[in-house]
Amino acid sequence: MRFGHARWLPAVALGLALAQDPQAPASQTPGATEPQTTVAPARVGSMAELMSKIIYPTSDAVFYIETRTPKTDAEWDDLQGKTLMLAESANLLMMPGRARDQDRWMADTKLMLDAGTAAFRAAKRHDVAGLVAVNDALYESCVTCHRHYRPNYGRGRGGARE
Repeated sequence: MRFGHARWLPAVALGLALAQDPQAPASQTPGATEPQTTVAPARVGSMAELMSKIIYPTSDAVFYIETRTPKTDAEWDDLQGKTLMLAESANLLMMPGRARDQDRWMADTKLMLDAGTAAFRAAKRHDVAGLVAVNDALYESCVTCHRHYRPNYGRGRGGARE
């Protein structure tokens, strides 16, 4: 049984919905006299769930591109979906209620957005070399944010740097 798109399609749809500007005016039905109510984005999962269920698996698709290179159009489509969700996840990290601050957090998350966007564009071109080239930027975006926001990140037992 093939699941390909079924696994990530709901997550992409959710990401796109949550990434919309909550201050944008509500659309109106033709002929309606009053605007529809605007629905504000709301967090669904925890930060740990977002990281473990979406960001880690989608970033692994980029990190391991040389050993898990897509061979069919369906596999490339799946990779495009993963890289799109990786980039859109950065938008989820910037949404109100999840962003820790408007300075360092946003700058760190922009690194992920840029790397994810580059990965998505490379996946659309079926460009393995382009995906390999994104690895360092993606890794750096993860490490930079974790150093700033994960207590004791990179420390071994006893508090010494590993």
